[in-house]
Formats: sequence, structure tokens, C-alpha cells
Amino acid sequence: MDEATRIELEAAAFRQLVAHLRARTDVQNIDLMNLSGFCRNCLSKWYAAAAQERGLDIDYDKAREIVYGMPYAEWKAKYQTEAKAGQQEAFEKAHPDHH
Repeated sequence: MDEATRIELEAAAFRQLVAHLRARTDVQNIDLMNLSGFCRNCLSKWYAAAAQERGLDIDYDKAREIVYGMPYAEWKAKYQTEAKAGQQEAFEKAHPDHH
């Protein structure tokens, strides 16, 4: 497989992942972190870092808007719920250095 095709396939997979996460507003970031070790915010950080490595002016907030499909504050107000004690404990145990 040539490099351009590989990049196209990876981009298509990324777009599908973002579309899936946008549609699954019932899945909280803490659930994603506890199960997979990454969440929408992690994906946003990776996106912003990749943009900055290429000299593009896409900061974390803009990257979150790209991933969430709306400003983060709006998504949070519409869909985010408080973490349950068990979720928070599992997160802290699995990710003690994550802030």
C-alpha cells in the first residue's frame, strides 16, 4: 500500500471514530478512560499537537470543538454527567498521574 492511500484510510477511520463518539453522547469520557485509557479530550490533545507540529494554529479548545462537534462547554452542559464514586475511584487507580 502506498503512503497516500494509507493516510487516506487512516483519515477515514479517524473521521468515523469522531462521528461515532459524537453520536454516542451517552458514553461519558470517564467511561472511555476507564475502559480504553483515552477519551474525547485525549483525542483532542493529540489533534492539537499534530496540528502544532505542522505549524497550524489549532489550539486545544479548537481541537475539542472539532472532536465534539460543538464547543466543549455546550457539549458538557448537554451531555456530561457527574462521575459516580466507583467510576472516579477506578479512574484515579488506573490513571494516578492524569489531570
